[in-house]
Amino acid sequence: MQDKSKVYTGKSGFTVVKREYFNIRRKIVANMTTEAWMDVPHASCTYEPDVTGLLAELKKYNESGKHPRKITINTLLLKVIVEGIKAEPLVNAHIKFDKKYVTGCIETYEDINISVPWVLDDGSMMTINLHNFESKTLDEMAEYIADVSRRIKNTNMTEAMFEVSLDNTLTALKHGHVLKAIRRLIGAKIGKSKVKLLKGKEKKKYYSIPAEDRLTKADIEQGTITISNLGSLYRSSYIIPTLLDVVPPQVFVVGIASAVKKPFVIQNENGEDETVIRSVIPFNLTFDHRALDFGDFIPFLNRLDDIFANPEQIHEW
Repeated sequence: MQDKSKVYTGKSGFTVVKREYFNIRRKIVANMTTEAWMDVPHASCTYEPDVTGLLAELKKYNESGKHPRKITINTLLLKVIVEGIKAEPLVNAHIKFDKKYVTGCIETYEDINISVPWVLDDGSMMTINLHNFESKTLDEMAEYIADVSRRIKNTNMTEAMFEVSLDNTLTALKHGHVLKAIRRLIGAKIGKSKVKLLKGKEKKKYYSIPAEDRLTKADIEQGTITISNLGSLYRSSYIIPTLLDVVPPQVFVVGIASAVKKPFVIQNENGEDETVIRSVIPFNLTFDHRALDFGDFIPFLNRLDDIFANPEQIHEW
């Protein structure tokens, strides 16, 4: 919400031209990322596979006429990463850690529910939870994503996000964090950053929309792993994500950049080194060092290596 007061000089001496108080989306993001950097010891690496063959096979896949929807590179990369997760489920986990007593556990999940940052119609971003991608084909993934786009158009994001925020507050109460819960409620109801929810007829009309036609708490609450495709947001320049937020209790996040062309050294038919131009997609892999060491996700990387080296297997997906 923008302050309607006149332009003024702040305490720093700089001229303030705009003051925008946190809406509920910004509150959720700020709270989650603050917890991430206060609690999580981040470790990170960059992975740069040759995807020339994969992109060629995707073109064949879409031109085959066998599939109801065009598969985007974004959807294909989600599937590639899901295959990597299935090879090493440890990355698809949540951590519980008590810093005071230095005790904890890691819960690894069979369900692969992917938290994906999504650009909304107004240009803002919200993380959407894509459920049960461990069992979906490429076509089913594309259909699911298209349905999310449809339901977003019927969704009041403030209402949906408040459901998540309220659930988090109640969870804090259940775990004995009374002051934390009270402060959250005060922040939501009092002051210039208070959450403005629907009322009366507008609220009744909105909640008359069937749950299957709009996003609900289940579509926004945290998944088991996060995949952030920065390349789909900023394609006009070469940018590589180098360190992303691991939002607890998740332990792993994958950042994807845009495809770029780079020189690669390969062996030709004569066994000689030869420099060629190949398409590369840089990935950032960031993990919670309390839960994972680098060696723990080598099987994940091996599976991705196999897919990029043998991309014809996507036709079986």
